[in-house]
Amino acid sequence: MNSETYLDFCFIREATGNFKEEIHEILSNLFKSIRLKWYLEEKTEEGIEIIIAEVKGMSRWQSEEDAIEYIEAHADEAFWSYLQGYKLFIYPAKKGCSSCGVN
Repeated sequence: MNSETYLDFCFIREATGNFKEEIHEILSNLFKSIRLKWYLEEKTEEGIEIIIAEVKGMSRWQSEEDAIEYIEAHADEAFWSYLQGYKLFIYPAKKGCSSCGVN
């Protein structure tokens, strides 16, 4: 069963240009078979580029640990070299209706 998935990443590197496009490509490759979309916020301060990536959608992960295991197994070296922080929230679907939990 699919889970609501919310992932936030902070990527940082020295300012060289086209960082937003590179992060978009990294996320496209990492999540190519998963129904996730992202919004990238770009900042440049004091010679560094910062990208905040807000990723959300549906995934088959049932916990934050599942998401971390997937990312550790599939992320490339560039992802890890730019990553400075992250937050993950996975909300598994519950069986039954929200009022009684049965139907």
